[in-house]
Amino acid sequence: MARTPRLVLLFSGKRKSGKDFVAEEIQSRLGPDVCAILRLSGPLKEQYAKEHGLDFQRLLDATDYKETYRQDMIRWGEERRRTDPGFFCRIVVGEATQPIWVVSDTRRLSDVEWFRDVYGDLVQVVRVVATEETRRRRDWVFVPGIDDAESECGLDQGLTFDWVLSNEGDPLALEAQMEALLQFAQSKL
Repeated sequence: MARTPRLVLLFSGKRKSGKDFVAEEIQSRLGPDVCAILRLSGPLKEQYAKEHGLDFQRLLDATDYKETYRQDMIRWGEERRRTDPGFFCRIVVGEATQPIWVVSDTRRLSDVEWFRDVYGDLVQVVRVVATEETRRRRDWVFVPGIDDAESECGLDQGLTFDWVLSNEGDPLALEAQMEALLQFAQSKL
């Protein structure tokens, strides 16, 4: 049974910006008993797999299997959100009991709005950024219909971020930025 958190960190960023890496580092340092990582793509992929007879576990990894279905999954998820903007958000918070939640894959303004409507001032929006050059070094390749779709660009405009973490491959610079966010998170406990 979900309980009201003390802090909700909504992470966003382009593919290969390192948002999952940063989210996992935050959880590792706070501890899994204090910090839960929630992934909106999890329930989306699980429901998509059920409705399309696919292997849910393979949709979770970073393989060609997931990439084969990515565009259709995005389209299908957009249709669900149009009819019920909080559909995936409600599912993902359902089992969380830790006081700090990190939503590692916030991609749309409707996601941010839902969390703000439900959790108000407990929500902080975190953007993880990296240049295209850095992302290419992490094996990112621009894919039309994916990298220019709402799932990648939905938060590029119209939103002020509470935190912006630059993840250009400099561990010391990233560490200093994460430390400030960690101190803020710990102050909410």
